[in-house]
Amino acid sequence: MEFLFKSKPVLILSVLCVLLFVLNIGSCINAHSKASSYRKEMAQRFDVEEKIAKLSQEKALLTERLKAQENESLDDKVALEAAKKALLQEQLVCQTIKDDLQKLTKINESLELKLKESLKTVKKVKK
Repeated sequence: MEFLFKSKPVLILSVLCVLLFVLNIGSCINAHSKASSYRKEMAQRFDVEEKIAKLSQEKALLTERLKAQENESLDDKVALEAAKKALLQEQLVCQTIKDDLQKLTKINESLELKLKESLKTVKKVKK
């Protein structure tokens, strides 16, 4: 019996050591799992940050291109307006010339008629 009393604390301590050892192993496995997931998360964050940096650079480049295109568009618009004004002026000049030509044609026709009449009168006078 004495042996049982002496071995009982050793037995209890042995069971307790085994239980704590199992808990320690479980805790280590859990910590390793969490560390692994933390490393994966950090790698994903790093990749996302790299993508964000690249997209920010692309955005800045596209913004610059957009501004350049807008400036070019404004320049083209100004040039188009100037071309429209020049075309309108040319059309007005052409219309004026056309009107003058019609007037000259009418004057020419009336002069030809007068000339023909004068010739007829001269022929009659000569006869």
